[in-house]
Amino acid sequence: MKKSIVSFVAVLLVIALLGVSAVTGLCIPGGFTTPEEGDEDSRVLIPAVTDQAHGIRLGLDLVGGSSITYEAIIPEGYAGATAQMLFMDADGQVWLTGSDIAKAEYYYGSVNGSPVSEHAVVVNFTSEGTAKFAEATGSISGRTDGSNFLAIVMDENVISMPRCEYQINNDSCVISGSFDQESAQNLADLINIGQMPFTLEQVELRSVGPQLGMDALRTSMVAGAIGIALIAIFMMVVYRVPGIVSCIGLAFYIAVEAVIFGLVHVNLSLAGIAGILLSIGMAVDANVVIFERIKEELRAGKSVKASIESGFKRAFAAILDSNVTTLIAAVVLGFMGTGTIVGFAITLGIGVVVSMFTALTVTHLLLNAMADFGIRSPKAYGA
Repeated sequence: MKKSIVSFVAVLLVIALLGVSAVTGLCIPGGFTTPEEGDEDSRVLIPAVTDQAHGIRLGLDLVGGSSITYEAIIPEGYAGATAQMLFMDADGQVWLTGSDIAKAEYYYGSVNGSPVSEHAVVVNFTSEGTAKFAEATGSISGRTDGSNFLAIVMDENVISMPRCEYQINNDSCVISGSFDQESAQNLADLINIGQMPFTLEQVELRSVGPQLGMDALRTSMVAGAIGIALIAIFMMVVYRVPGIVSCIGLAFYIAVEAVIFGLVHVNLSLAGIAGILLSIGMAVDANVVIFERIKEELRAGKSVKASIESGFKRAFAAILDSNVTTLIAAVVLGFMGTGTIVGFAITLGIGVVVSMFTALTVTHLLLNAMADFGIRSPKAYGA
């Protein structure tokens, strides 16, 4: 009896702790609160559901904005493989590759102390690339036969041949010459993404106003709350004590799911909310299967305690099969889908795992606690 009371109270405390943490956030130091912007001394343990900086991020369809999708148009006869970028000297020796480049960007200003501004390209190297570039320029700059250049080659095509006048030990260099703004920008782009001869064609444009997005979020939350309330009423009316237990389990499920979503930084969209509501329905469905099995055992003349144990054992296979098949579908959607489909798959997958854990452990524990409290009339369990 004492063990059941402790277990029951422990579940309620966990629900309260997770619920408060999900609503207000939990950080150290500061306790149940969301750290203010710029507060670097606070470490967020559990982000609040409204804390988009540390937790759940809202998608385009909830906060508003624009999304443009482009398709690469590759010329006929081109294989479409990513171009390989090499930095070679006049003898064909490769000194650097594309992996040694951090980024390249267009630059306009003074070069090498010249009072005249000009168009140029600044190339930044990785730490390993910096050492390789220093070695390359040290070797090439000493040549006096006119071959003191380091050619930038892509797909066996030379796109630039900057000369090396001296060794460069910095993590960046400037490529200057007879550039205008367009040619300098093109060279920077080629160094960044490789020589892919494609054009971009717009295939989709979505624009959602901020007010429309907030209205969608608000109506979705209201619809979800109404649905959960109706489910709770139905469960309590039909299954009585187990229905009350399922409502407590549902509260535990929602609190755990909110915390997990914040910790993994879920990008929540309308499709993601649909995944949450679908997983809630599956959680309730698991409880229905269990409770119906318990009622069958009670009608067969078994005691409440024995019916609970037998009901869970008989329902386990059905619950496991349905949840595993749904989880497989969520995994496939997550890997094969794009955009909001991925968000739907993530919320559905997390929800399935949490719902199965809640139904098979928390609900089981609470029902046994109810039986230990002396509630052992079959009528109290819907039979």
